[in-house]
Amino acid sequence: MADLKHVGKMKGNGEKVVVAYRTIPGDSHSAVVISTAKLKPEDHDALMKVVEGNPGQTAFELYEVLTRSVTQDGQNMLVKFHTNGNMQKVPTDSVTMTPTTNDSIQLDDLNKIIAEQKGVSIDDLAVKPDTATTTATAQTARNTEALSDDQLAAQMRSQADRFYKEAARLRKEAETLSPKKEKSK
Repeated sequence: MADLKHVGKMKGNGEKVVVAYRTIPGDSHSAVVISTAKLKPEDHDALMKVVEGNPGQTAFELYEVLTRSVTQDGQNMLVKFHTNGNMQKVPTDSVTMTPTTNDSIQLDDLNKIIAEQKGVSIDDLAVKPDTATTTATAQTARNTEALSDDQLAAQMRSQADRFYKEAARLRKEAETLSPKKEKSK
């Protein structure tokens, strides 16, 4: 099984969570998580699709992808999960990251390792307040109205383009691993 970023569980009760922010500005010992069990099934599936997809796995912080993703009802994920009370602030030492079924690391330890690798303090890993506020404000303003058919169609086309590019990349990678053998006549 491949490593999976941004997923973990709460110490104590083992509740599965997705980590949207590994640290928060001014409080590097806290994170923001989304409890997957408390989501509606369709929102859970949409979130996990984002987490497991290429954008989610290449993002340094998951919130970056959530600000650009929508749920099945067309709402921005980050804004919807926030306004519905699905996001909660927790201590980083209460979250165990589970990149595989056999591996785990405490979120506070992971943050220390990342900070050391980047040569910065743990406080410097946090999202800068002006960036997060600007992004959230822009997303909230954009989501005050439902998407028009034209906007929805444009999003679908954009997703189809991303899927096409991802499929081409995967085919190329598969060919590198095991070239397709030509049939002899």
